[in-house]
Amino acid sequence: MDPETWRRARAGAGAGRAGAGGFGSARGPFGPGGSPFGSAGGDIDLDDLLGGLFGGRAGRGFGPIPGADQEAELELTVEEAYHGGQRSVTLQGPEGQRSFDVRVPAGVTNGQRIRLAGQGGRGSNGGPPGDLYFVVRIARHPRYRVEGRDLYVDLPLTPWDAALGTSVVVDTPGGETKVKVPAGTSSGRRLRLRGRGLPHHRGKAGDLFAEAKIMVPEKLTREERQLFEQLAATSTFDPRRPR
Repeated sequence: MDPETWRRARAGAGAGRAGAGGFGSARGPFGPGGSPFGSAGGDIDLDDLLGGLFGGRAGRGFGPIPGADQEAELELTVEEAYHGGQRSVTLQGPEGQRSFDVRVPAGVTNGQRIRLAGQGGRGSNGGPPGDLYFVVRIARHPRYRVEGRDLYVDLPLTPWDAALGTSVVVDTPGGETKVKVPAGTSSGRRLRLRGRGLPHHRGKAGDLFAEAKIMVPEKLTREERQLFEQLAATSTFDPRRPR
């Protein structure tokens, strides 16, 4: 509030005061005009007072107001998150459908936001529009499980693969690779393939973990049964025995 307006307000308020025992005349608690700043014909303009506080006449002190930022979900497959690329997305809004071309960086992760500048809510009084953010959600995959940038995949093994050790081809989003299975591998053991998870253009890529899963035939041939029976009679191994 500017000094001149404050002086006039103080003067008007003083004109409406009564003696020491009250707040004004019987016609109103704030003076003869029912106003805290003087009589009914006083020279204090509420617009002037508000203007001193807000930088202009009341209701005129607000400049351009930017539009609100908005969010939408973007579902991707593991392969799309790994490789990145261009996605066309159509959203339904209050003003109808809008289509967007979204550039997906390689190696995006769950919860990561992709910003489209100026595609959010409209601004007011000439203000700029807000931004639109696509929040990435990686869909469930029949083969891969995603934790951050790391990928997990089941690695089926035969009992003899697990017992004797072997090398197994593993499919990854980046192509086939081989994993070495050490002799004596049990179900649940995780074999790490470093850097084979989701890439990171600014840092270290995630890893891929192949989790051993020992499988046995549902039906045995006569020869297979004989061999397993021979192994059972010969081996002293008992996984249920306390170690």
